Amino acid sequence: MKGSGKKLSLERRHNLTGWVFLIPATALIAWMSFYPMIQAFILSLQTGLGINLKFGGLTNYTRILQDATFRQCLFNTIFYLIIQVPVMLILALILASMLNNKHLRFKGLFRTMIFLPCATSLVSYSMIFRSMFANDGLVNTLLRGIGMEPVMWFANAWTARAVIIIALIWRWTGYNMVFYLAGLQNIEYSVYEAAKIDGASPRQSFFKITVPLLKPTILLTAIMSTNGTLQLFDESMNLTNGGPGQATMTLSHYIYNMSFVQSPNFGYSAAMSIIVLIMVAVLAVIQMKVGDER
Repeated sequence: MKGSGKKLSLERRHNLTGWVFLIPATALIAWMSFYPMIQAFILSLQTGLGINLKFGGLTNYTRILQDATFRQCLFNTIFYLIIQVPVMLILALILASMLNNKHLRFKGLFRTMIFLPCATSLVSYSMIFRSMFANDGLVNTLLRGIGMEPVMWFANAWTARAVIIIALIWRWTGYNMVFYLAGLQNIEYSVYEAAKIDGASPRQSFFKITVPLLKPTILLTAIMSTNGTLQLFDESMNLTNGGPGQATMTLSHYIYNMSFVQSPNFGYSAAMSIIVLIMVAVLAVIQMKVGDER
């Protein structure tokens, strides 16, 4: 009886110690994340400009359904999502598989070079891409050099969207590649050697070994990339400024404009933020259901 009592007391002490470490982190998360989310939802139910707000119920959400600019920004954001995220993740996975070869020379240098764009300032790299795709920029100079007509990249909606997608892929492919490389380090290289001895081609090894064993990592990067793209702001703001017109503006850019550039309508901006939050949550749940067999 004494032994079981001591064991129970020790378990309680361990549980108490765990809670002592958990409570500060939980309190910070609740204060810094959940409390602002609740405040944003309350704000989304208010109407008015600046600080002159009053309760308006679902007025802001009703307005969203009738807002043509919101629909355009939603289309732009979804377009970036369905094009950029799959291309980026597939490219990152292929590069990680290539750079995981233990016989490859200078692979550390190649890994660093591919990851470096992620360490570049968002404003700096946006300015670089803007100058590269300018009317007299590097890309059009190369096109003239091979006898092709220059493209007015930022004057057309589709070419401007293409520039944003290229910029996103250039910046974030290396970031996701690092996750895949970390996952590949946990796969014994002898598995690939055994598959090679059994006559498996590199393509078969990739689809039968690499992809299945990296499935949790692929799911993680897909959720993070989806979350980041739905909240995309810097490229829309710094690269195209939402133009031409509002053809490349994202939801986050529109929320920013409604909050700080135009007449400050914080209630309407908060309502759009809640819509983005719901979209992120729904897509994350769908990805978890599809990707996680448990």
